[in-house]
Amino acid sequence: MRPKCLIVALAVTTICAACVADEASRTAPEFPRPLETTDSPTSPAAATQEEAGSPVPIEVTVVASNLEAPWGVAFTPDGRAFVAERDTGRVLELVEGEAVEVQRLDVNASGEAGLLGLAASPEWETDGLLYAYFTSPQGDNRIVRFRLGEAPEPILTGIPAASIHDGGRLAFGPDGMLYATTGDATRAQQAQDPTTLNGKILRMTPDGQPAPGNPFRSSVVYSYGHRNVQGLAWSADGTLYATEFGPGEHDEVNRIRAGGNYGWPVVTGDADREGFIDPEAVASPAQASWSGAAILVEGAIPQWEGNLFAAALRGQRLYRFVLGPDGGVAEVEELLVGEIGRLRSVAQAPDGSLWLLTNNRDGRGRPGENDDRVLRIGPS
Repeated sequence: MRPKCLIVALAVTTICAACVADEASRTAPEFPRPLETTDSPTSPAAATQEEAGSPVPIEVTVVASNLEAPWGVAFTPDGRAFVAERDTGRVLELVEGEAVEVQRLDVNASGEAGLLGLAASPEWETDGLLYAYFTSPQGDNRIVRFRLGEAPEPILTGIPAASIHDGGRLAFGPDGMLYATTGDATRAQQAQDPTTLNGKILRMTPDGQPAPGNPFRSSVVYSYGHRNVQGLAWSADGTLYATEFGPGEHDEVNRIRAGGNYGWPVVTGDADREGFIDPEAVASPAQASWSGAAILVEGAIPQWEGNLFAAALRGQRLYRFVLGPDGGVAEVEELLVGEIGRLRSVAQAPDGSLWLLTNNRDGRGRPGENDDRVLRIGPS
Protein backbone atom coordinates (compact mmCIF):
# COMPACT_ATOMS: atom_id res chain seq x y z
CA MET A 1 0.00 0.00 0.00
CA ARG A 2 1.35 3.46 -0.90
CA PRO A 3 2.12 5.91 1.91
CA LYS A 4 -0.65 8.35 2.72
CA CYS A 5 -0.27 11.79 1.20
CA LEU A 6 1.09 14.66 3.25
CA ILE A 7 -1.66 16.80 4.74
CA VAL A 8 -0.49 20.37 5.10
CA ALA A 9 -1.53 21.55 8.56
CA LEU A 10 -1.88 25.06 9.86
CA ALA A 11 1.08 24.71 12.23
CA VAL A 12 3.79 24.52 9.56
CA THR A 13 7.04 26.37 10.08
CA THR A 14 7.24 29.63 8.14
CA ILE A 15 9.98 32.12 7.48
CA CYS A 16 7.89 35.25 7.81
CA ALA A 17 8.71 37.47 10.75
CA ALA A 18 5.09 38.46 11.42
CA CYS A 19 2.21 36.67 9.71
CA VAL A 20 -0.85 38.92 9.64
CA ALA A 21 -4.27 37.33 9.19
CA ASP A 22 -6.00 40.51 8.05
CA GLU A 23 -4.73 41.31 4.59
CA ALA A 24 -5.94 44.89 4.88
CA SER A 25 -3.47 45.48 7.71
CA ARG A 26 -0.52 43.90 5.87
CA THR A 27 2.44 46.22 5.43
CA ALA A 28 4.38 45.51 2.27
CA PRO A 29 7.99 44.58 3.06
CA GLU A 30 10.84 46.67 1.79
CA PHE A 31 12.93 45.21 -1.04
CA PRO A 32 15.49 43.81 -1.21
CA ARG A 33 14.78 41.77 1.88
CA PRO A 34 16.81 38.77 3.09
CA LEU A 35 15.27 35.36 3.60
CA GLU A 36 16.49 32.57 5.82
CA THR A 37 15.84 28.88 5.38
CA THR A 38 14.64 26.76 8.29
CA ASP A 39 16.26 23.45 7.38
CA SER A 40 17.30 21.50 10.46
CA PRO A 41 20.55 19.49 10.43
CA THR A 42 18.54 16.25 10.31
CA SER A 43 16.08 17.19 7.57
CA PRO A 44 16.27 15.60 4.09
CA ALA A 45 16.89 19.05 2.63
CA ALA A 46 19.87 19.63 4.91
CA ALA A 47 21.18 16.16 4.19
CA THR A 48 21.27 16.89 0.46
CA GLN A 49 23.11 20.20 0.87
CA GLU A 50 26.43 18.41 1.08
CA GLU A 51 25.77 16.93 -2.35
CA ALA A 52 24.26 20.09 -3.86
CA GLY A 53 26.74 22.58 -2.38
CA SER A 54 26.90 24.96 0.54
CA PRO A 55 23.82 27.08 1.36
CA VAL A 56 23.88 30.65 0.11
CA PRO A 57 22.21 33.79 1.54
CA ILE A 58 19.06 34.63 -0.40
CA GLU A 59 16.87 37.69 -0.75
CA VAL A 60 13.70 38.93 -2.43
CA THR A 61 13.98 41.75 -4.97
CA VAL A 62 11.56 43.45 -7.37
CA VAL A 63 11.92 42.75 -11.09
CA ALA A 64 8.92 44.80 -12.29
CA SER A 65 5.91 46.61 -10.81
CA ASN A 66 2.47 47.97 -11.74
CA LEU A 67 1.31 45.02 -13.82
CA GLU A 68 -2.35 43.98 -14.16
CA ALA A 69 -3.02 40.40 -13.04
CA PRO A 70 0.06 38.77 -14.62
CA TRP A 71 -0.63 35.08 -15.16
CA GLY A 72 2.04 33.32 -17.20
CA VAL A 73 5.78 33.87 -17.52
CA ALA A 74 8.07 32.50 -20.20
CA PHE A 75 11.85 32.56 -20.49
CA THR A 76 13.56 32.07 -23.82
CA PRO A 77 16.73 29.98 -24.12
CA ASP A 78 18.72 33.18 -24.71
CA GLY A 79 17.45 34.75 -21.47
CA ARG A 80 14.57 37.02 -22.49
CA ALA A 81 11.56 37.17 -20.14
CA PHE A 82 7.92 37.57 -21.18
CA VAL A 83 4.80 37.89 -19.01
CA ALA A 84 1.12 37.49 -19.97
CA GLU A 85 -1.58 39.67 -18.37
CA ARG A 86 -4.88 37.82 -17.98
CA ASP A 87 -7.39 40.62 -18.41
CA THR A 88 -5.65 42.97 -20.85
CA GLY A 89 -4.39 40.29 -23.25
CA ARG A 90 -1.00 41.98 -23.24
CA VAL A 91 2.27 40.12 -23.63
CA LEU A 92 5.01 42.10 -21.93
CA GLU A 93 8.77 41.80 -22.19
CA LEU A 94 10.64 42.66 -19.00
CA VAL A 95 13.70 44.70 -19.78
CA GLU A 96 15.81 46.32 -17.04
CA GLY A 97 12.87 46.66 -14.68
CA GLU A 98 10.45 47.94 -17.30
CA ALA A 99 7.47 46.01 -18.71
CA VAL A 100 7.23 46.71 -22.43
CA GLU A 101 4.17 45.59 -24.43
CA VAL A 102 5.31 43.49 -27.40
CA GLN A 103 2.03 41.82 -28.39
CA ARG A 104 -1.68 42.06 -27.56
CA LEU A 105 -3.99 39.08 -28.06
CA ASP A 106 -7.75 39.36 -28.58
CA VAL A 107 -9.10 37.62 -25.48
CA ASN A 108 -12.44 37.22 -23.73
CA ALA A 109 -11.54 38.11 -20.14
CA SER A 110 -14.31 37.24 -17.73
CA GLY A 111 -13.82 35.89 -14.22
CA GLU A 112 -10.89 33.48 -14.38
CA ALA A 113 -10.82 33.49 -18.19
CA GLY A 114 -8.52 35.52 -20.42
CA LEU A 115 -4.85 35.32 -21.40
CA LEU A 116 -3.36 32.60 -19.22
CA GLY A 117 -0.31 30.44 -19.90
CA LEU A 118 2.73 31.46 -21.90
CA ALA A 119 5.66 29.37 -23.12
CA ALA A 120 8.67 29.93 -25.35
CA SER A 121 9.70 27.45 -27.98
CA PRO A 122 12.77 25.38 -27.06
CA GLU A 123 13.92 26.30 -30.59
CA TRP A 124 13.40 30.01 -29.96
CA GLU A 125 16.75 31.01 -31.39
CA THR A 126 15.76 29.59 -34.78
CA ASP A 127 11.93 29.82 -34.86
CA GLY A 128 11.23 32.80 -32.54
CA LEU A 129 7.90 31.32 -31.42
CA LEU A 130 5.90 32.07 -28.30
CA TYR A 131 2.92 29.91 -27.31
CA ALA A 132 -0.13 31.20 -25.44
CA TYR A 133 -3.26 29.68 -23.89
CA PHE A 134 -6.26 32.02 -23.78
CA THR A 135 -10.02 32.34 -23.83
CA SER A 136 -11.08 33.54 -27.26
CA PRO A 137 -13.98 35.78 -28.38
CA GLN A 138 -15.29 32.64 -30.13
CA GLY A 139 -16.06 31.19 -26.69
CA ASP A 140 -13.41 28.47 -26.38
CA ASN A 141 -10.02 28.18 -24.77
CA ARG A 142 -7.29 27.72 -27.34
CA ILE A 143 -3.56 27.40 -27.77
CA VAL A 144 -1.80 29.55 -30.35
CA ARG A 145 1.74 30.25 -31.40
CA PHE A 146 3.17 33.43 -32.86
CA ARG A 147 6.26 35.44 -33.60
CA LEU A 148 6.35 38.88 -32.06
CA GLY A 149 4.34 41.31 -34.17
CA GLU A 150 2.65 38.57 -36.23
CA ALA A 151 -0.88 37.17 -36.13
CA PRO A 152 -1.24 34.13 -33.86
CA GLU A 153 -1.66 30.69 -35.42
CA PRO A 154 -4.11 28.40 -33.56
CA ILE A 155 -2.71 24.92 -32.95
CA LEU A 156 -5.46 23.57 -30.66
CA THR A 157 -8.97 24.99 -30.36
CA GLY A 158 -12.26 23.91 -28.82
CA ILE A 159 -11.08 23.52 -25.23
CA PRO A 160 -14.22 24.15 -23.12
CA ALA A 161 -14.22 27.57 -21.45
CA ALA A 162 -16.13 29.12 -18.56
CA SER A 163 -15.83 32.04 -16.18
CA ILE A 164 -14.12 29.64 -13.73
CA HIS A 165 -11.97 26.49 -13.95
CA ASP A 166 -10.13 27.22 -17.20
CA GLY A 167 -6.78 25.63 -16.32
CA GLY A 168 -4.35 27.41 -18.59
CA ARG A 169 -0.77 26.48 -17.73
CA LEU A 170 1.57 25.89 -20.70
CA ALA A 171 5.06 24.40 -20.50
CA PHE A 172 7.49 22.51 -22.67
CA GLY A 173 8.63 19.33 -20.97
CA PRO A 174 12.14 17.86 -21.00
CA ASP A 175 10.93 15.61 -23.83
CA GLY A 176 10.40 18.66 -26.05
CA MET A 177 6.62 18.21 -26.07
CA LEU A 178 4.15 20.97 -25.17
CA TYR A 179 2.00 20.34 -22.09
CA ALA A 180 -1.19 22.23 -21.24
CA THR A 181 -3.58 22.07 -18.32
CA THR A 182 -7.35 22.42 -18.67
CA GLY A 183 -10.02 22.93 -16.04
CA ASP A 184 -13.35 21.16 -15.93
CA ALA A 185 -15.02 24.43 -17.06
CA THR A 186 -17.92 23.63 -14.67
CA ARG A 187 -18.59 20.36 -16.54
CA ALA A 188 -17.27 18.18 -13.74
CA GLN A 189 -18.41 14.79 -15.07
CA GLN A 190 -16.53 15.31 -18.34
CA ALA A 191 -13.25 15.27 -16.42
CA GLN A 192 -13.75 11.48 -16.21
CA ASP A 193 -14.17 11.16 -19.99
CA PRO A 194 -10.80 10.76 -21.79
CA THR A 195 -12.45 11.76 -25.09
CA THR A 196 -13.07 15.34 -23.89
CA LEU A 197 -10.50 18.08 -23.43
CA ASN A 198 -11.64 19.56 -20.12
CA GLY A 199 -10.35 18.42 -16.74
CA LYS A 200 -7.13 17.11 -18.31
CA ILE A 201 -3.40 17.50 -18.72
CA LEU A 202 -2.64 17.56 -22.45
CA ARG A 203 0.59 16.57 -24.20
CA MET A 204 1.19 17.53 -27.82
CA THR A 205 3.88 18.21 -30.40
CA PRO A 206 4.89 21.85 -30.96
CA ASP A 207 2.39 22.03 -33.82
CA GLY A 208 -0.53 20.80 -31.69
CA GLN A 209 -0.70 17.15 -32.75
CA PRO A 210 -0.96 14.20 -30.31
CA ALA A 211 2.53 13.51 -28.99
CA PRO A 212 4.16 10.14 -29.68
CA GLY A 213 3.65 7.75 -26.78
CA ASN A 214 0.47 9.37 -25.48
CA PRO A 215 -1.71 6.88 -23.56
CA PHE A 216 -4.85 7.32 -25.69
CA ARG A 217 -4.69 6.66 -29.42
CA SER A 218 -4.74 9.81 -31.59
CA SER A 219 -5.42 12.01 -28.58
CA VAL A 220 -3.60 14.88 -26.88
CA VAL A 221 -4.96 13.73 -23.48
CA TYR A 222 -2.16 12.68 -21.12
CA SER A 223 -3.99 12.37 -17.76
CA TYR A 224 -7.56 12.96 -16.66
CA GLY A 225 -9.90 13.30 -13.68
CA HIS A 226 -8.64 16.81 -12.87
CA ARG A 227 -10.69 19.69 -11.50
CA ASN A 228 -8.49 22.67 -12.35
CA VAL A 229 -4.75 22.12 -12.77
CA GLN A 230 -2.70 25.33 -12.91
CA GLY A 231 0.85 24.22 -12.18
CA LEU A 232 3.31 21.94 -14.00
CA ALA A 233 6.88 21.13 -12.92
CA TRP A 234 9.45 18.45 -13.76
CA SER A 235 12.09 17.03 -11.45
CA ALA A 236 15.63 16.35 -12.63
CA ASP A 237 14.71 12.74 -13.49
CA GLY A 238 11.80 13.89 -15.68
CA THR A 239 8.96 13.16 -13.22
CA LEU A 240 6.01 15.49 -13.77
CA TYR A 241 4.20 17.11 -10.82
CA ALA A 242 1.03 19.20 -10.98
CA THR A 243 -0.79 21.52 -8.60
CA GLU A 244 -4.57 21.50 -8.64
CA PHE A 245 -7.43 23.52 -7.19
CA GLY A 246 -9.70 21.23 -5.21
CA PRO A 247 -13.25 21.69 -3.94
CA GLY A 248 -14.06 22.69 -0.35
CA GLU A 249 -11.16 20.94 1.37
CA HIS A 250 -8.70 19.30 -1.00
CA ASP A 251 -6.22 21.28 -3.04
CA GLU A 252 -3.72 18.76 -4.38
CA VAL A 253 -0.12 18.22 -5.40
CA ASN A 254 -0.07 15.25 -7.78
CA ARG A 255 2.64 13.13 -9.34
CA ILE A 256 1.47 12.64 -12.92
CA ARG A 257 1.47 9.31 -14.74
CA ALA A 258 0.56 8.83 -18.39
CA GLY A 259 -3.06 7.72 -18.59
CA GLY A 260 -3.63 8.26 -14.87
CA ASN A 261 -7.08 9.03 -13.44
CA TYR A 262 -6.87 11.60 -10.62
CA GLY A 263 -10.42 11.16 -9.45
CA TRP A 264 -12.41 14.34 -9.98
CA PRO A 265 -15.34 14.49 -9.41
CA VAL A 266 -15.67 10.93 -8.08
CA VAL A 267 -13.01 11.24 -5.37
CA THR A 268 -10.80 14.00 -4.00
CA GLY A 269 -7.88 13.99 -1.62
CA ASP A 270 -6.37 10.80 -0.25
CA ALA A 271 -9.21 8.42 -1.11
CA ASP A 272 -7.18 5.18 -1.32
CA ARG A 273 -9.62 3.84 -3.89
CA GLU A 274 -8.75 1.44 -6.67
CA GLY A 275 -8.59 2.98 -10.12
CA PHE A 276 -7.69 6.48 -8.90
CA ILE A 277 -4.31 8.03 -8.12
CA ASP A 278 -4.01 9.76 -4.74
CA PRO A 279 -2.18 13.10 -4.33
CA GLU A 280 1.24 13.55 -2.75
CA ALA A 281 -0.03 16.43 -0.58
CA VAL A 282 -3.34 18.11 0.17
CA ALA A 283 -4.37 21.35 1.87
CA SER A 284 -7.50 23.41 2.31
CA PRO A 285 -8.09 26.12 -0.32
CA ALA A 286 -7.95 28.78 2.41
CA GLN A 287 -4.33 27.78 3.09
CA ALA A 288 -3.39 26.99 -0.46
CA SER A 289 -5.30 27.49 -3.73
CA TRP A 290 -2.10 26.31 -5.39
CA SER A 291 -1.56 27.78 -8.85
CA GLY A 292 1.81 27.84 -10.64
CA ALA A 293 4.59 25.39 -9.76
CA ALA A 294 8.33 24.95 -10.31
CA ILE A 295 11.08 22.54 -9.28
CA LEU A 296 14.53 24.01 -8.82
CA VAL A 297 16.86 22.03 -11.10
CA GLU A 298 20.50 23.09 -11.37
CA GLY A 299 19.42 26.30 -9.69
CA ALA A 300 21.28 29.06 -7.89
CA ILE A 301 20.04 28.18 -4.37
CA PRO A 302 21.85 24.96 -3.34
CA GLN A 303 19.83 24.46 -0.15
CA TRP A 304 16.63 24.35 -2.23
CA GLU A 305 17.93 22.19 -5.09
CA GLY A 306 15.32 19.67 -6.20
CA ASN A 307 12.55 21.23 -4.12
CA LEU A 308 9.04 21.72 -5.51
CA PHE A 309 7.54 25.21 -5.17
CA ALA A 310 3.85 26.13 -5.45
CA ALA A 311 2.36 29.62 -5.61
CA ALA A 312 -0.72 30.04 -3.41
CA LEU A 313 -3.53 32.47 -4.19
CA ARG A 314 -5.93 32.39 -1.23
CA GLY A 315 -3.13 31.12 0.99
CA GLN A 316 -0.98 34.14 0.04
CA ARG A 317 2.30 32.31 0.43
CA LEU A 318 4.91 30.29 -1.43
CA TYR A 319 5.08 26.60 -0.54
CA ARG A 320 8.37 24.71 -0.60
CA PHE A 321 8.02 20.93 -0.74
CA VAL A 322 11.05 18.76 -0.04
CA LEU A 323 10.80 15.66 -2.22
CA GLY A 324 12.05 12.43 -0.68
CA PRO A 325 14.13 9.72 -2.39
CA ASP A 326 10.91 8.00 -3.51
CA GLY A 327 9.63 11.17 -5.17
CA GLY A 328 6.97 11.79 -2.53
CA VAL A 329 6.62 14.91 -0.42
CA ALA A 330 8.73 14.55 2.73
CA GLU A 331 8.56 18.05 4.24
CA VAL A 332 6.86 21.38 3.62
CA GLU A 333 7.75 24.96 4.45
CA GLU A 334 5.62 28.05 3.91
CA LEU A 335 7.40 31.21 2.77
CA LEU A 336 6.37 34.88 2.62
CA VAL A 337 3.11 34.14 4.43
CA GLY A 338 0.75 37.09 4.10
CA GLU A 339 3.57 39.44 3.11
CA ILE A 340 3.07 40.01 -0.60
CA GLY A 341 -0.52 38.89 -1.17
CA ARG A 342 -1.87 36.46 -3.75
CA LEU A 343 0.67 34.49 -5.79
CA ARG A 344 -0.23 33.20 -9.25
CA SER A 345 3.00 31.79 -10.62
CA VAL A 346 6.48 30.67 -9.70
CA ALA A 347 9.11 29.84 -12.31
CA GLN A 348 12.82 29.15 -12.47
CA ALA A 349 14.67 31.85 -14.36
CA PRO A 350 17.70 31.18 -16.58
CA ASP A 351 20.03 32.43 -13.83
CA GLY A 352 18.72 29.74 -11.45
CA SER A 353 16.65 32.10 -9.30
CA LEU A 354 12.89 31.84 -8.72
CA TRP A 355 10.47 34.44 -10.08
CA LEU A 356 7.05 35.05 -8.51
CA LEU A 357 4.00 36.77 -10.02
CA THR A 358 1.57 38.40 -7.60
CA ASN A 359 -2.15 38.55 -8.42
CA ASN A 360 -3.54 41.20 -6.11
CA ARG A 361 -5.30 42.90 -9.04
CA ASP A 362 -7.16 39.82 -10.28
CA GLY A 363 -10.47 40.90 -8.74
CA ARG A 364 -10.07 38.82 -5.57
CA GLY A 365 -7.20 40.57 -3.86
CA ARG A 366 -6.56 43.93 -2.25
CA PRO A 367 -3.97 45.71 -4.37
CA GLY A 368 -1.22 47.56 -2.61
CA GLU A 369 1.12 50.20 -3.90
CA ASN A 370 2.91 49.08 -7.09
CA ASP A 371 0.84 45.89 -7.48
CA ASP A 372 1.02 43.64 -9.31
CA ARG A 373 4.69 42.76 -9.15
CA VAL A 374 7.24 40.31 -10.45
CA LEU A 375 9.58 39.32 -7.64
CA ARG A 376 12.87 37.42 -7.69
CA ILE A 377 14.15 35.09 -4.97
CA GLY A 378 17.84 34.43 -5.44
CA PRO A 379 21.33 34.74 -4.01
CA SER A 380 22.00 38.04 -2.25
